[in-house]
Amino acid sequence: MQIQIGDQSFTLNVQYSKRKKISLQIDGASRITVKAPKGTAEEVILSAVQGHSGWIMEKLREQAAARQVPKAKEYQEEGSFLYLGKEFPLHELITTGERDAEALKLELKKFYFNSLKKIVNERMPQYQNQLKVKPKSFEIVESRTKWGSCSSDKKLTFNYRLAMAPPEVIDYVIIHELCHLLHMNHDRSFWRRLGSVMPDYKRQEEFLARFGQFMTL
Repeated sequence: MQIQIGDQSFTLNVQYSKRKKISLQIDGASRITVKAPKGTAEEVILSAVQGHSGWIMEKLREQAAARQVPKAKEYQEEGSFLYLGKEFPLHELITTGERDAEALKLELKKFYFNSLKKIVNERMPQYQNQLKVKPKSFEIVESRTKWGSCSSDKKLTFNYRLAMAPPEVIDYVIIHELCHLLHMNHDRSFWRRLGSVMPDYKRQEEFLARFGQFMTL
């Protein structure tokens, strides 16, 4: 469900359940979740969200200010790093030992490369079957500008930094690149096909747009 607040468009994650009132939540990824009683009409939900638009925008401004300057990474045992959308102390991701910051950084990058390769290997086949496509190969790469790519000879690449993203965001990039095997550009047919596999793909796009700059070493 989409809503326009001011000059911004947001995707609402609406969850229906046995409850009496509508409630709003904004998570750390600035995603708006609406919990509503079963059978609540869409216009009622949109009206409720609009009624809290001031609170929503203030909350989003606070989150944006907190994220404005990425914190310097601390390459030590208790340094905090993202993996699959959650933060972990460094020693839970790799063996730290008596190594300097540069060695730990290289080891962590290797961890992300290997982890993402395994994740893509596990998750891509189901989407290949849904889309009835098969890439020639895929590779995990380092890129500053792209999360994934698809070449004319059906070779896919995925940015190692995706290992820092939630699983549904990784799935989005996988589906996106597989859809390019059917449609090499971003025409309407491409987005319709992508949406047929992942109807809420705009939420994943929003995540990358807002948090991609923080998914880094």
